[in-house]
Amino acid sequence: MPELPEVEVVRAGLAPAIVDATIAAVEVLDERALTRHSAGAADFVARLEGQRVRAAVRRGKFLWMPLAGETDALIAHLGMSGQMLLRESDADRERHERVRVHIEHPRHGRLAVAFADQRTFGSLAVDALLATADGAAGGWGSDLALVPSQAAHIARDPLDQAFDDRLFVDAVRRRSSAVKRIMLDQTLVSGIGNIYADEALWAARIHPETHGRALSPQAVRRLLGEVRLVLQKALAEGGTSFDAQYVNVNGQAGYFAHSLNAYGRGGEACPRCGGAIRRDAFMNRSSHYCPRCQRRREAR
Repeated sequence: MPELPEVEVVRAGLAPAIVDATIAAVEVLDERALTRHSAGAADFVARLEGQRVRAAVRRGKFLWMPLAGETDALIAHLGMSGQMLLRESDADRERHERVRVHIEHPRHGRLAVAFADQRTFGSLAVDALLATADGAAGGWGSDLALVPSQAAHIARDPLDQAFDDRLFVDAVRRRSSAVKRIMLDQTLVSGIGNIYADEALWAARIHPETHGRALSPQAVRRLLGEVRLVLQKALAEGGTSFDAQYVNVNGQAGYFAHSLNAYGRGGEACPRCGGAIRRDAFMNRSSHYCPRCQRRREAR
């Protein structure tokens, strides 16, 4: 599933083409892409056509485009394999294309945003914008203190300027569950998925099964620092692509997979100590860590 770096790469790629653009027409090719828009395809189209896009915003793994009236936004969740692709307006259909949004930009002219999704777990919707609880900007890419109702329960991510480090440290240390499970709780901290959790824990030398309450404040702050470094490096390298399902708006793959130290390297030598990276089952997925330099600590 695309995580924060992959969704941010998409947002940054879309922004120059869609901000200040007018939505000229919308084609719904497969209504399965509108599972989050309960009013159906006709309502989805009617609420978008003729609207001007105000911004391109991201919080965690959610991406949205506030409309000019600042009461609604087009919100997207990429699911497992969703793609937002910029194309010429008359370009051939993408494989697995579900929705095409035709836009007219004052500088770039007519373009199309194609939403393609092989596994159909992603979705688009027109959603009401709500005031943020803390009065800060809703997400990365806009100063509007608004967030779609469907993303209002999602916590801020570690790269958000309004992220509260102290509250995060305190919340982690109150919990008795495994620290990796805590990191994947999108209501506590958003945007971190399996890949970047494994990488940050490896960098911080913390075992993924260590309980939150077993970590000192210094250890949690060190982990948070490593999370930020990993996310920033992945952003600089265009995200992580293991197959053709994650690409940027131009259809290009990211290359952070070549920089991974733990994730996907089960049985290989740890780049730090030479011990064997271990792969364990975890929440229908896998955890990758080095038992030698990520020793599990027990709560006192």
